[in-house]
Amino acid sequence: MNERMKKSDIRYQTYLNILKEELIPATGCTEPIALAYAAAKAHEVLGQMPDKVLLQVSGSIIKNVKSVVVPHTGHLKGIAAAAAAGIIAGKSEKELEVLSNVSEKDQKNIWNFLNTTPVTVEHIDNGHIFDIVVTEYCNDMYARIRICDYHTNIVLIEKNNHVIWKAAEYDQTDKKDQRADRALLNMEGIWNFSCSVEISDIKDIFDRQIQYNTAISEEGLKDNYGANIGSVLLKAYGDGINIRARAKAAAGSDARMNGCEMPVIINSGSGNQGITCSVPVIEFANELHVDKEKLYRALVLSNLTAIHEKTGIGTLSAFCGAVSAGVGAGAAIAYLRGADYKGVVHTVVNALAIVSGIVCDGAKASCAAKIASSIDAGILGYDMYLEGQEFKCGDGIVMKNVESTINGIGVLSRDGMKETNEEIIHIMLNNC
Repeated sequence: MNERMKKSDIRYQTYLNILKEELIPATGCTEPIALAYAAAKAHEVLGQMPDKVLLQVSGSIIKNVKSVVVPHTGHLKGIAAAAAAGIIAGKSEKELEVLSNVSEKDQKNIWNFLNTTPVTVEHIDNGHIFDIVVTEYCNDMYARIRICDYHTNIVLIEKNNHVIWKAAEYDQTDKKDQRADRALLNMEGIWNFSCSVEISDIKDIFDRQIQYNTAISEEGLKDNYGANIGSVLLKAYGDGINIRARAKAAAGSDARMNGCEMPVIINSGSGNQGITCSVPVIEFANELHVDKEKLYRALVLSNLTAIHEKTGIGTLSAFCGAVSAGVGAGAAIAYLRGADYKGVVHTVVNALAIVSGIVCDGAKASCAAKIASSIDAGILGYDMYLEGQEFKCGDGIVMKNVESTINGIGVLSRDGMKETNEEIIHIMLNNC
């Protein structure tokens, strides 16, 4: 199956817009950065330095901020640190690069703010997995910002009982989402778009992804970050291409989870997923000496496959996002190795069958190891296909075809794992 998708096809522009919306730069783990963004915006609206701060956040925000280093803060971690950084040094117009320019003086002021200003954190449940409400007070004045459903989606701006801006809330899978329609994504369309998209339409998007994500991967191997999963893999198993693909992606994750201040190009709201979708694919392209055009097309395939999987799951879940991204990378690696559409979709199903049980227990060093495992499953998924092996309908969560399998995993992750997510949060907050 290799039908050319014409530019007049509504899917062509939709898929292109999805890539433009999703593949954007972020400095630091995106959940604390979303908090910093909200805090910076609230400070801007308040117009002066707050004397107390209230941070109301959903459980999944607590889970994904608790253990990760906030960039440009001198290795501070946690919800209060992210908000303080946004208040002191954040530039809200930069959105997910809100903390990209923080001076040494700013760092000292962040520490001082945390030591002198009351910052209260409350766990809220307003029916949204992704929910941040930042209220900053100064004397008898206040400013409030709410971000809901995804990282830059401000749905409320309020000051002193006056609503300046209010937008409709929606679940990420709801049709009220005003972004490009993710419901038009399917593997057949993604394959045809990947094979036929004009390179001039995507070149700038992927040149930036290649540059940013390769750079942080290389930094992760050079220095001491987190659990150093990339270095461990290379030392324990050698530097063959299958190991390098896993190691370099893991190294990029370890760096960004543990204080590296270099930006990444994200996927589905996650820097780890952006690294996983791209770095292994780039490494295989280099190994196989493919031309730049084929690499671009492979990156389209990888990124859109991951976004398609994540659309049914939602921004945050108890289902590990590295799985979706690793499966996307596996599909693209299969393409680079010569797979046709049939080989790619078999790779996706096989890989999902292998690693769909990995849970998300927040952003921290072990994400790098989960990334390595997910990429390994993506590679194995195609190796199975080459040997005439596959997981078939009825083998656990595998269903009759690739789309029903992806849809089923979306239901499992979004609905079936709600209680799992709450229990993970309970464990994280009460056992250390």
